Amino acid sequence: MDGGFDKDSPIASQLLSETKRRERLLGRKLPKPSRTRILTVANQKGGVGKTTTTVNIAAALASAGLHVLVIDIDPQGNASTALGVPHHAEIDSIYDVLINDFDMSDVVQECPDINNLYCAPATIHLAGAEIELVSLVAREQRLRRAIDEYVKYRASNGEERLDFIFIDCPPSLGLLTVNAFCAANEVMIPIQCEYYALEGLSQLLKNIEMIQKHLNSDLSVSTILLTMYDGRTNLAAHVAADVREHFPQQVLKALIPRSVRISEAPSYQQTVMTYDPSSTGALSYLEAAAELAER
Repeated sequence: MDGGFDKDSPIASQLLSETKRRERLLGRKLPKPSRTRILTVANQKGGVGKTTTTVNIAAALASAGLHVLVIDIDPQGNASTALGVPHHAEIDSIYDVLINDFDMSDVVQECPDINNLYCAPATIHLAGAEIELVSLVAREQRLRRAIDEYVKYRASNGEERLDFIFIDCPPSLGLLTVNAFCAANEVMIPIQCEYYALEGLSQLLKNIEMIQKHLNSDLSVSTILLTMYDGRTNLAAHVAADVREHFPQQVLKALIPRSVRISEAPSYQQTVMTYDPSSTGALSYLEAAAELAER
C-alpha cells in the first residue's frame, strides 16, 4: 500500500454511489399530480417508522417544489415536533377540527424550515378523542369533510392547490385511524426489514378491505416502503425479498436504511432533510419521494 486512497474499497464505492445519487436528486423538480393525492400512513405495529416516513417524505416533496400538508392525528404529536410546529395543550389543533368543528384553516401552521410545507398539529387532547368521537354525527367522515372544506378554502383565497396531504396515524385501529382511512384515497404502509415484519399486516389489510367495502370505496394500498434496512444482515435482504414477492406493484424500489441521522433529527425539531441533507438517510427519503411523485 502506498497510503493512497483505494478507489476499489467498499467505502470508496459507497461514496461514489452516494455522489451519483445526490447529483441525480438534489435540486430536481418533481411532477405535480393531476389532483391532490391524500395518503394515510398506517401500520398498527409500533416502531416501524410511520412518523419518520411521513415527515421526511413530506419534506422531500416540499423541498422539490410541491405543496404539502401533514395532518398529525397521533396524540403523541411526534410529526408536529419533527416539523418544528408548536403543539402544546393551548394550541388549536386537529382535535378542535374533529371534535369542536373548527375549520382546518384555523389550525394549519406553516413549517419554519421548509417552504410550501404545512402541518395541522396534534395535541395531547387527542388522547381522549377516540371516546368523544363515538357519540358524534358522521363520526368516521369528520376528517374527510374538514379536508374537503380546507381544499375549497384554499382555492377561494387564491392559494396554491395542495399536491399531497399525508395523514400520520396512531399505531392502533380506532376511530382516529378510521377517519384517516375515510379521508384518503391511498394508504402508504412502512414496513421495517426485521423479523415479524409481516406480522399484523394481514389484519391491517383486512381492516382496509372493510373500509373499502363500507365507508370509502376509493381507498387503495398504493405504496409500501421498506424502512430500517440494514444491508449487512441476511435477514433484512430476506424480509425485503419477501415483501416484494407479496406486493410487487406497491413496494418502492427505494429502501430507507437504519440511520443515526434520521433518529437524531426529531430531537432538534427537524426532519433529516434539513438536519443533515447530505446524509444517506436524507438521500433515501428523496429517492422514495421522487418515486412516489412519479408513480
